[in-house]
Amino acid sequence: MSGFEFIFTLFGLLLGLALAEGLGGLARALKASHKVRIGWPTALLGLFVSCDVVTFWMYGWSLRELIPINWPTVFGGFVVTAIYYVSASLVFPDDPDDWADLNAYFDRHRRKVLAGVFICNVVLLCFAGAMAGFPGAGTFRTIIIAWSFFPVALLAIIVRDRRIVVACLVWLILLYPLSAVWH
Repeated sequence: MSGFEFIFTLFGLLLGLALAEGLGGLARALKASHKVRIGWPTALLGLFVSCDVVTFWMYGWSLRELIPINWPTVFGGFVVTAIYYVSASLVFPDDPDDWADLNAYFDRHRRKVLAGVFICNVVLLCFAGAMAGFPGAGTFRTIIIAWSFFPVALLAIIVRDRRIVVACLVWLILLYPLSAVWH
């Protein structure tokens, strides 16, 4: 077993648990949908967090040859994946029956969720830049797909208007399939 395989078992476990937490929250909300209105904002936030966790997992794999196996890397990886787990766990309430409308829950917790994902992406960008540099950082594709993430995510954290937050979430979600088809 390589050093990367060793540490990635921990990171993969936590990222998998983050996905399971988000999907479990969605399942609980769907089960209670006869009493609870889920709403687009909550659904989009859940989709966004899930896409970002999967993308982070993929970046981990792509950087596997460059990741040093040492205490700062392992602890930093733990902190980042723990933030993802906590962020995913905040997308849906533990008991949807406590909320008549999940839009109110969204309004209360979205900033924490988005800030957690934002922090994880800043750490990833800094780590990847330190390990591999920024090849192609100025290309039109990279500017649209990678660099637009940060101001749009920050806008979604800062603004109060739910419509703007939803528009930001739609943009952020569309970046994932766009990056898959635009090479």
